[in-house]
Amino acid sequence: MMSVELIFGPMLLAPFVYFFSRGAEWVAKWAALALFVGLLIISVNMYGALPADGAFLVLGDYLRVPGIDYALTLQVDALSVAMLILTAALLILVVFTSWTEKMQASYFSLLILFAGPIFGVFMTTNLLWFFIFWEMTLVPMLFLVGIWGGERKVYAAIKFFLYTHFASMFMIVGFFLVYKQTGHMDFLDIKEAMIVTPALVWWFMFIGFAAKLPLFPFHTWLPDAHVEAPSSISVLLAGVLLKMGAYGLIRFVVELMPVTTQQFAIYMVILGLTTTLFAGMLAIYERHIKKMVAYSSISHMGLVVVAIATVTYDGLSAALYEMIGHALVISPLFLIAGWVHHKTHTWYMDEMGGIMQKAPYVSAIFVLAGMAALGLPGTMGFVGELTIIVSAIKAYGWWIAVAAVASLISAGYIIWAVRRAFHAEISPIVAKTNFTMNGMEFLALCVYAFLIIMFGVYPQPIFDIANNAFAMFGGM
Repeated sequence: MMSVELIFGPMLLAPFVYFFSRGAEWVAKWAALALFVGLLIISVNMYGALPADGAFLVLGDYLRVPGIDYALTLQVDALSVAMLILTAALLILVVFTSWTEKMQASYFSLLILFAGPIFGVFMTTNLLWFFIFWEMTLVPMLFLVGIWGGERKVYAAIKFFLYTHFASMFMIVGFFLVYKQTGHMDFLDIKEAMIVTPALVWWFMFIGFAAKLPLFPFHTWLPDAHVEAPSSISVLLAGVLLKMGAYGLIRFVVELMPVTTQQFAIYMVILGLTTTLFAGMLAIYERHIKKMVAYSSISHMGLVVVAIATVTYDGLSAALYEMIGHALVISPLFLIAGWVHHKTHTWYMDEMGGIMQKAPYVSAIFVLAGMAALGLPGTMGFVGELTIIVSAIKAYGWWIAVAAVASLISAGYIIWAVRRAFHAEISPIVAKTNFTMNGMEFLALCVYAFLIIMFGVYPQPIFDIANNAFAMFGGM
């Protein structure tokens, strides 16, 4: 089975695609689409090859240096394969929604370059290589935001890079403290050797991953990045980069240090609830449609942290479901917000109004995704929020039901946004706007709508993955 090629193949392919497609830029997007479809097929096949007992599937061991635990060990389990499938699927949809993007040779080459290290993040169990790939994902994202973004794109790109890079220094310090204690850099070897976890190690790792999620008060980089980034890149920021933080929190904080996590779990709950409620309230008061969606994204990631803090099978399963659901629900909201701005040349909802009359199908998808974000039954949002609240109540008691207030807040900002931007009387700006949409973009939105409903009505495939990933927590 292909392993290291999935990481370094895209990284080597990217410059070739750039140089050979500058004279025929359509080649770049078709090369990217073919690569990402291949990555999706391989990821799905990888899930079928996982051991039935939930153990890791060993893919290979590379670049071993005698005397140093530096080997690029590639191993995957159900959790990491779920992230690989999600990443590949989102990359395919990003190609569709970027079909008419300017400077296609550069743009799609950077997307291909991004695919390599992000697959490395989810495939390696070596802490040092995990950090290397983690940092490498920042480079293509820096240029994708800084070149194709909005008016303040350079500011947003640099802030995103510096903020997340600085936070990752906490993570690497935690990794080296673990290495000093155990003499190992591989996740599975550390689990066997690590008996007592100093609190300092836990907090270093937690801060590093919390800033990527992002949790309050580490969240300030994300609204700027989302607002200035192209909408398709906002999909990667929300659907993939934030999930890196949640994945790291589960893999290297909860699974590696479950006892210490239980000791500090109440702090995770408090920060998660604070993030959910605070970001939700900011979304209610926001006039800027894309910034409103950005705060909604932060609010939902707070719920993911509440679920992770239960350190139980039910809670972690709910967290994984919400991670996938969040990616599929928030992506069409970002895409439509960016599309509306591109057509009307305004970000402000009170300057819009009546879009439903001019673009009924796209507006319907926005309403569907918005209803999923507020937890409407029959959508992914309902299943995710319900399972999180139930697992949190089982772990912490009825007081944690305050998390349900997040659904009320979500209802406030989603319904208010739909009322102002889509259902009000047609504004002068909307009246003179031509709301035609590229066929590829609309196809991607239809795929998101289908998945939101399908997994909302039939969530079992995702919970089957969770059952394989978190069976070890069944008795905790």
